Amino acid sequence: MKKPRPYLLAETNWKTVKDTDYQVAVLPWGATEAHNYHLPYATDNYQVDFVAAAAAKKAWKKGAKVIVLPCIPFGINTGQLDVKLCMNINPSTQLAILKDVVDVLARHNIKKLVILNGHGGNNFKTMIRELSFHFPEVFVCWANWYQAVDWNEYFDEPGDHAGEMETSAILHIDKSLVLPLSEAGDGAAKKFKFKAFQEGWVTAQRQWTQVTKDTGVGNPAKATAKKGKKYLSACANRIADFIIALAASDNSELYE
Repeated sequence: MKKPRPYLLAETNWKTVKDTDYQVAVLPWGATEAHNYHLPYATDNYQVDFVAAAAAKKAWKKGAKVIVLPCIPFGINTGQLDVKLCMNINPSTQLAILKDVVDVLARHNIKKLVILNGHGGNNFKTMIRELSFHFPEVFVCWANWYQAVDWNEYFDEPGDHAGEMETSAILHIDKSLVLPLSEAGDGAAKKFKFKAFQEGWVTAQRQWTQVTKDTGVGNPAKATAKKGKKYLSACANRIADFIIALAASDNSELYE
């Protein structure tokens, strides 16, 4: 029989929650969108949930009182509105959700929030600025789980979306969710033709169906569950170390 994990709010209970003084809350935030032909629409959610749970487990064992909130499964997909059932919420909606979440945390004296992001279309920088105006007592930060370590050290061609990295991750998390790689597209993708975009000093919303035919960006052909396991573990370990350090620090002592 599976035992509830006390660091996951979705699994734990009022008896545990009411007697625990949580130091850090973690909010996984994903997306529901097409991932080439072979990966599930909830790929981003499966990944961020997996890493959040693994990181919290390590942090909890080290004494950090961390609580992982249920994942927000919808992200910003304004460039994929013409892709069937890619679920979009707008940045203003994200901010409204975050305000309500932080309000709950503030009311219960949880003064640190890590937004653990699993979707490239999500960007929380300006939202954190506004949250600091409305809730100055709560420290809010944002991390992209997939950038915790250098993915180039684990994959031949990581890919930007549904490529070798994400396919390897889902193969490890639950291989039953992955269709045979023979059914996947090659993830070939176009780039903006302007040099300024390629150099990275100009940015814009990509129109996904003009960029890729199979919704993938990156070739998944070399993906393996073994690669996914090593990468996910490395990311979770580094995020756990950050949570442990954050939990041990007072909000008035975050600078040196």
